[in-house]
Amino acid sequence: MTFLTQPEDLQDLTLLGRKAQPSKKLEAFPNRTPGRYYLVTMVTDEFTCLCPVTGQPDFATIKVEYVPDQKILESKSFKLYIWSYRNEGVFHEHVVNQILEDIVAVLDPHYIKVTGDFNIRGGIAITVEAEHVKTPEAKAAVRGCG
Repeated sequence: MTFLTQPEDLQDLTLLGRKAQPSKKLEAFPNRTPGRYYLVTMVTDEFTCLCPVTGQPDFATIKVEYVPDQKILESKSFKLYIWSYRNEGVFHEHVVNQILEDIVAVLDPHYIKVTGDFNIRGGIAITVEAEHVKTPEAKAAVRGCG
């Protein structure tokens, strides 16, 4: 078996190679090594949303760490997904949990953790971490636990 990308891996990808527009559509491609627990980390410091009360912008670094099962998150769709929050009013805690749930719905990963590290506003920095564990052994394998 080859672990390299095959033409059939691309058949469900509709955003890659197209004009960029904000989108809530997350896309995935097949994991060629589903029997191996390995960590995929995606980080962006380009996340923005709005305070749902004041409308002032909030900025954050979003970090997604996951152990894939059958699917892997396509990075351009993730970028467009993150972009789609730019004009939305949402509390930090809500958006981090929404990102987690949306990725879980697409990937059904063994393990995933989403961290939102929000810039200081009003003298307070907020960091929100949310995780989902389907396979405890996967989490232990990549986190050095147990």
